[in-house]
Amino acid sequence: MTAPESAAGAAADTGAGTAVRIAAVGDIHMGEESRGLLRPAYETLSGCADVLLLAGDLTRHGTADEARVVADEIAGLPVPVVAVLGNHDHHGDRPDEIAAILRASGAAVLEGTSTVVQAGPYRLGIAGSKGFGGGFAGRCGSDFGEAEMKSFIRYSRRLADGLRDALTEVADCDVRVALTHFSPVADTLAGEPPEIYPFLGSYLLAEAVDDAGADLAVHGHAHAGTERGMTGGGVLVRNVAQPVIRRAFAVYELHPRAARQAAPA
Repeated sequence: MTAPESAAGAAADTGAGTAVRIAAVGDIHMGEESRGLLRPAYETLSGCADVLLLAGDLTRHGTADEARVVADEIAGLPVPVVAVLGNHDHHGDRPDEIAAILRASGAAVLEGTSTVVQAGPYRLGIAGSKGFGGGFAGRCGSDFGEAEMKSFIRYSRRLADGLRDALTEVADCDVRVALTHFSPVADTLAGEPPEIYPFLGSYLLAEAVDDAGADLAVHGHAHAGTERGMTGGGVLVRNVAQPVIRRAFAVYELHPRAARQAAPA
């Protein structure tokens, strides 16, 4: 584990209890042979985080057996667990079953929905969606032409709209995080072949985050990407795919709006 990163404008050393601590990781791709691999690290979470966010691709092929491995890894952890599914989790065409197995272990699994976690004195609102592809400004698809292209982009738009609505539901929280699998920005894809950017994320997700407001956007999916980015509206974005962060989870400190407003200029 590395030292937590400050993910807000206020200083990171403002004192205990003044920041919400977000642990996050995606693309853990668990199977039977990886059972127990992450559990020892996850059991340390109470000392460094208030919540664990899982940014999709939790399984390899989207099977129930793989989902049970993940469920055992996160059951009974000392902090709440909030997840979205990824494309690998959909591969077996059983995403509802995968989500049910994870929920039975105590995780909140989001898709166009939100949840609120109490982090010390603060209310942390988390809005989640898998998201989808389509590309980014100047090199994106549109819902014009063939039915297949219309379906592709409209699906991406529908999931982005769900994320927007979910963020609006937690607008009164002290801190808000957008959790997706696909990326909302091209920044965190740097290192991936440009030809596949349209399959790694969509600007529609960033529009949703900027429209509804958030303090941080977390995603996975881009294994060869870059950790840090930002939406056009100034929301910090972090790619927490495990091959990118190269550890069991990364921790980000978010300073609540009230604390930031009270901080001296």
